[in-house]
Amino acid sequence: MPTIEDYPAKLTGGDVPMVRFKGVQKSYGDLIVLDNLDLDVGAGEMVSIIGPSGSGKTTVLRMLMTLETINGGVIYVDGKPLTHMSKSGRLVPANQRHLKIRRADIGMCFQHFNLFPHMTALENCMEGPVQVLGIAKAEARERSEELLELVGMIEKKDQHPSRLSGGQQQRVAIARALAMRPKVMLFDEVTSALDPEVIGEVTNVIRKLVSEHNLTMLMVTHQMGFARDISDRVCFFYDGKIEEEGPPAELFGNPQKERTQKFLSAVREAV
Repeated sequence: MPTIEDYPAKLTGGDVPMVRFKGVQKSYGDLIVLDNLDLDVGAGEMVSIIGPSGSGKTTVLRMLMTLETINGGVIYVDGKPLTHMSKSGRLVPANQRHLKIRRADIGMCFQHFNLFPHMTALENCMEGPVQVLGIAKAEARERSEELLELVGMIEKKDQHPSRLSGGQQQRVAIARALAMRPKVMLFDEVTSALDPEVIGEVTNVIRKLVSEHNLTMLMVTHQMGFARDISDRVCFFYDGKIEEEGPPAELFGNPQKERTQKFLSAVREAV
């Protein structure tokens, strides 16, 4: 079990990464999904994760949301352990109380919108801040209306999800995640369940978040063009590891690894 002293230098000072995976392992029986993963994401950085199915992309996000436990290593958010907590000078696996506190810094939008069907768009955005953060309803309403305005959904604030298109529901889901005031936003294939004609609605919202708000973001996507346009860095995953990473212009324009080249070639042929 690691001690706190195992990670002193890189977790102090002004250059602390907002997200750090340190030797993270995840497996299901004999199947290794994440293989000793090291990954740092700086504050305000937009990182896209690409790769073939089964490469561990979505598992990275699920580990950050504490939806599943890791088998080894430590995940940090804003310089503090997420998956572990301090006990007698050592890092031990986090209990549920610690996880609940720490994951408040993280927001996630899924492939499927997961909105509460019995609540309006506005009520969906207000629920978390009121019930989880303990914010007064008037303040939560004001904040939620501002976010629905941000994602272009203020005119639909009194509509229930059944009355909204897929693109509209996903935009409400983004507003709902932002209402929790996260330090890190995660996007898991947020356009994959949408019809092609409404994908632009959601990608434009994410573009706006990147350009106007200093959020740290990780995005798993199969849209290579979108990843190239919007990312500060792109990570290509293969067999639970980062096979290659770099600025989008370099990774897409001149990939160095054979596996990256084959993947991008196959994606281009499929378009």
